[in-house]
Amino acid sequence: MTPTPPPEPTPPPVHEPASGSPAEPAPGAGPRAELRARSFDRAAPLYAAHRPGYPDGLFDAVEELAGRPLRGARVADVGAGTGIATALLHARGARVVAVEPGGGMAAEFRRAHPHIPLVRGDGNRLPLAGSAFDLLAYAQAWHWTDPARAVPEARRVLRPGGALALWWNDADTSVDWIAGQEARIRAFFHADVALPRALPAELAFTTRAVPWARRIPLEAHLANLASHSAFLVVGADRTREFVDAERALLAPLFPDGTVEERYVTTLRLALV
Repeated sequence: MTPTPPPEPTPPPVHEPASGSPAEPAPGAGPRAELRARSFDRAAPLYAAHRPGYPDGLFDAVEELAGRPLRGARVADVGAGTGIATALLHARGARVVAVEPGGGMAAEFRRAHPHIPLVRGDGNRLPLAGSAFDLLAYAQAWHWTDPARAVPEARRVLRPGGALALWWNDADTSVDWIAGQEARIRAFFHADVALPRALPAELAFTTRAVPWARRIPLEAHLANLASHSAFLVVGADRTREFVDAERALLAPLFPDGTVEERYVTTLRLALV
């Protein structure tokens, strides 16, 4: 039987964007975080080519906790980047619109997904009509928002009973080689480079963790590392220094040149 295709995209209910500038990092994140927030635009093709996607189990969990199927749901993917999550939501049948602040990321999105609506804006000032969406999704993006502004915006654009879904891919540090790599990254930057993930206390979040893996060439794994904001802001020479050292360490562990990256995708969903 031929599967039913996703619904054709329809124009999203939008307001004029308040700003086309990059998203503002959360208060207290500091100027370094602001540089990181703006670093992706110049690396959009690298990001699109090498960042991991998300497992089917994540979207099953979204449907379970939201209490409705994605098919036919009006969804906004905020901080959509190059469209990794947006495309997967669209494939599940969601009537999805992407919201992206960065010009470089938006250009890559439009090149790869010309059939999916995209508007410029960020979670602190959503260019979306009120009470128009069933689901507001932040894939790897909530940590760039100011929750004091993003939560009222979520309440404004979601229909009563709509869902706010935040999720992140994290390297599975129960795997020895991954734990070793994470330790080397911390040592290289003399700090934990993870950004805070402050959840708004006024919302009741339910959590699901979905483990999964992908097998990719070693060079693709190294390129994925280089696409992360902490590396983007230190410059090509220092990034190359780290990547070359990692290649020398990992090549003996993966003699066929294929790495199994293991992840845990953590979903936090609240009904608003």
